[in-house]
Amino acid sequence: MTKDKPSKPDNRIKEQPVTYDDYARLPDDGIRYEINNGQLEALTPGPNAVHQLVVQQIEHRMLQKCASDFIVISSPIDVILSETEVRQPDIVMIRRDRLSIITKRGIEGPPDLVVEVLSPFSAKRDRQKKLHAYAKYAIPEYWIVDVNNELLELYVLTKEQYTLQEVYFEDKPVVSKQIPCISFTMQEIIESIPELPNF
Repeated sequence: MTKDKPSKPDNRIKEQPVTYDDYARLPDDGIRYEINNGQLEALTPGPNAVHQLVVQQIEHRMLQKCASDFIVISSPIDVILSETEVRQPDIVMIRRDRLSIITKRGIEGPPDLVVEVLSPFSAKRDRQKKLHAYAKYAIPEYWIVDVNNELLELYVLTKEQYTLQEVYFEDKPVVSKQIPCISFTMQEIIESIPELPNF
């Protein structure tokens, strides 16, 4: 009777904490990952078409109004908040006078704004883990876009934690002191998304 061969170890599993260097050495297996406080987390499944169209429409309006003052980048882009905290927000905005934080590795330091568009598989992570992480690393403003309820929650950093400053819905213009060039409504975003037959 032969003994079973020991299973091959998974190279992605490592004693904590996982660092950016570990993350950068991961094989390209088609899965996107983030590092949450030294723990590797897979971002699966991928976002659906409506999620991506909403990201695209918000990014389009940001570029129309803010390109002279800000760089706008959509995912996938590594936001390296520390060697053990690496995130991939849906959209980031960085003031042009802070371009030094953009490097060959990604964005090294806190952007001026991060935006997450909720999906059924990301809602808990975006509302809890990312809310905590983005506040911990002093990102001044965080937007959560809830497509199902057609609204945008705007959080502002106050004394090392986020305060919900405003909820924008229907034709209420999104207003940001941090990003004064912003000019759109959630109604415009939702109405710009085509009706997809399988949604």
